[in-house]
Amino acid sequence: MSLCEQAGVSLASSKIVKTKSSIGRFGLALSGATMLAGVPFAAAAQEATPNTAQPTPTPAPSTNTIRSINVIGAERLEPTTILSYIRLRVGQEYTSAAADEALKDLGATELFANFSIRNEDGNVVINVTENPVINRIVLEGNDRIDNDKILPEIRLAPRQIFTRSKVRADVARIIELYKRQGRFAATVEPQQVSLPQNRVDIVFEITEGPKSKVRQINIIGNEKFSDGELRSEMVTKQSRFFRFFSSNTSYDPDRLAFDQQKLRQFYLTEGYADFRVVSAVAELTPDQQDFIITYVVEEGERYNFGEVEVDSQLRDFDGDALATGLGIQSGDFYNAKSVEDTVESLTELAGRFGYAFADVQPRFNRNPEDLTMDITFILRQAPRVYVERVDVNGNTLSQDKVIRREFRISEGDAFNSLGVLRTTARINSLGYFQENFEVSQVEGSAPDRIVLEANVEEQPTGELQFSAGFSSIERFILAGSIRQRNFRGRGQTVGLSLNFSQFSRSAQLSFTEPYLFDRNISAGADIYRRDFNSFNRFDGERNNTFEQATTGGAFRVGVPLTEFMSVVGSYTLNYDEVSLDEGIFFTDFNLDGIRGNSPEDFCDPLQAGRFLCDQLGDRLSSILGLSLNYNTLNSGFRPTRGRLISLSTEFAGLGGDVRYLRFRGRAQQFWDVANSGFIFSVSLEGGTIFPLREREGAGVDDVFLTDRFFLGEPQFRGFDIRGVGPRILRQNVATEGGVLILDDAGNPTFITDRDSVRDDAIGGRNYYLGRAELEIPLGTGARELGLRPSIWLDVGALWQVEQPVLQDQPQFIELVSNDDGTVSQVLTTNPIAADGETQNQVNFLSFREIFVGDSPSPRITAGIGVNWNSPFGPFRIDFAQTIRKVEGDDDKTLTFNVGTQF
Repeated sequence: MSLCEQAGVSLASSKIVKTKSSIGRFGLALSGATMLAGVPFAAAAQEATPNTAQPTPTPAPSTNTIRSINVIGAERLEPTTILSYIRLRVGQEYTSAAADEALKDLGATELFANFSIRNEDGNVVINVTENPVINRIVLEGNDRIDNDKILPEIRLAPRQIFTRSKVRADVARIIELYKRQGRFAATVEPQQVSLPQNRVDIVFEITEGPKSKVRQINIIGNEKFSDGELRSEMVTKQSRFFRFFSSNTSYDPDRLAFDQQKLRQFYLTEGYADFRVVSAVAELTPDQQDFIITYVVEEGERYNFGEVEVDSQLRDFDGDALATGLGIQSGDFYNAKSVEDTVESLTELAGRFGYAFADVQPRFNRNPEDLTMDITFILRQAPRVYVERVDVNGNTLSQDKVIRREFRISEGDAFNSLGVLRTTARINSLGYFQENFEVSQVEGSAPDRIVLEANVEEQPTGELQFSAGFSSIERFILAGSIRQRNFRGRGQTVGLSLNFSQFSRSAQLSFTEPYLFDRNISAGADIYRRDFNSFNRFDGERNNTFEQATTGGAFRVGVPLTEFMSVVGSYTLNYDEVSLDEGIFFTDFNLDGIRGNSPEDFCDPLQAGRFLCDQLGDRLSSILGLSLNYNTLNSGFRPTRGRLISLSTEFAGLGGDVRYLRFRGRAQQFWDVANSGFIFSVSLEGGTIFPLREREGAGVDDVFLTDRFFLGEPQFRGFDIRGVGPRILRQNVATEGGVLILDDAGNPTFITDRDSVRDDAIGGRNYYLGRAELEIPLGTGARELGLRPSIWLDVGALWQVEQPVLQDQPQFIELVSNDDGTVSQVLTTNPIAADGETQNQVNFLSFREIFVGDSPSPRITAGIGVNWNSPFGPFRIDFAQTIRKVEGDDDKTLTFNVGTQF
């Protein structure tokens, strides 16, 4: 029996029904709710339940006087409390109307499962059965919405009195929660489990059903624009297989109302000022699974701008002059967005001149006869405003000065809206406070005074990070760092970082003071140790070559020149140790066959190459640097608009062993294309290095290998690491079964397969790299997953290095016996042994070296990439197609990088 039928009194007959002690059922709670409406309670008092009261005759006529009132069946409630709920009193006349009123009063309390009243010759007896106490609430079948999301939304709770009205309300509320998720087929069946001591468990059995999708969007009445064009303006999308990531394909009534506004905005921007949505109806499909939405629209006629004027009531502005500079012109198609932009620009212009409370109101005059829209922008009179006070509130850790020094408008200054916007941007860029912080503007003590308030909410600025990942560049990576970006609340940054991978290891301690001695001068210092293992490629594998260990430090000082431009000077001192594995690349014979004192006396060019042997040694680099930076980016993490330009120069030669002059330049520009979410960016960078000291030796470049530029992955997508630019390819002599393979002229042949060739990139003095990229916005579901795809094009080159001395003839090692009994290694180009009979199948090492890639000719690649904030950490993958390359370049189709934090 449903609990809607367990009313204690039957609402459909004159009998009183007893509540069963076994598990009851509510049935369809919402249908039961309608049965309760409008039923007179007098009908419920005709007959008591068998266990609680005996049937009594209809109350005596009004001449019966109430001599006593007794309450039977009360357990938790005191009888006097129950009597206080009704208006029957001793001494009154007992009438049917009075009994009905008493029954209504008892029912209104919702405290009783059964209740009745009878009159025994003036002795009134009230029989009650109290509603049970709720022991617990149980939810079953809810997989899509957790308990902690449902329980706070319902009225019933443990230790409360059970009432049917609360059950009905809770059923409706749970169904509403599922409707918000687009599950309109969800049903809720409440059940009651009776327990001893008049307690019950309430169980909500939930059938969630499938998510209701939008199967079709129909538009009726559109003639100027197609259905597809209008659907593209809506947030709600039709359910299709390729939108499996999108959450906008589910039906949402709020989104339906929003889409009507989107349609109106679209038509208003296209000049249809009379457009209106006549109706928007969402209907369930016959299978009760999805929705079909139908819009009926009236487009109206298209308007043009008529007369466009500015009526300025501010003395500093001439209306006619302002009208000539507006972005809208008479004769253009009417565009409501242009009107809004003009209001905003005029308000901002007034704010620049100190009118903080300038009011710009557009006045429209529609001319249906010639379909024109006259607009007058009215700049209402307002006083010029000055900053009375700057208040900083909410900072518990950061010192006031850390915030106040970012203000670009001071107390006593004329109000300037640009100064306020720039202040907001600078405080946001600190990263110490809540996102979307804004400087509030409050009226001051007089109409021409304003108070600026910085109401901040502190955020944690300490970072302790451990990360692990796998990179296509350095394979397995481990990193750890600790950093405090607001040390002691002074805005200072202190950090320690450690990194380890297959080819590099580093440790760095850094400190930055953004305002040295409370002046607008930044200063910082770094101390570091970096060990790098360079590598070449052979047989498709990376092989370690030279090792570079750098110990050093850097100090820098920055001074702002303008709001967006700064200059930074630096000094760096590095001690570099460049070495080769003596067990692999060294020998006890030099090229003249002279034996040394130990097996590791001479760098063996046959193993390492002359270009590597020339780089060995320890050297000290003393470097002065200067850079000029211009930055208007709206974010340092993921910019969507703005510009960055950086020019830098480095002079190495203030002492030390290295002499060069290096120049670098970089420029970036970001656009949010038509505020559509498509982010287009273009960047260009380049550099050159001039040696200031000549190094001795044929084929020895004046710039050390470790100081040159390198280009490839990850800067240049579509090429492997150091895959672009000058390189030396070592090709071995081809053999078969240990026997040389000779050509028709009797000369040895060489292996040219790239995977079997040793590939050493040697860098260059000049490079350039240009990139163009378009980031494509996805639906809400994909954005929530952190997916950001893009298409891109890269163009670049690396060139100019002294060509090393090459082994360009086949080289063989012949062991020759000396008169003193020793054996020397002698290089020869003759593959035949001295006895003229036996080939040096065992004792020769034959190869040739070729120099390639030294060209400024542009290399071009294009592809698609995806950034994903995955559960494992930031992930980037690029698929590239090489459009143009130069001989020797090492291209690559797939590049990825992934890491995580724990």
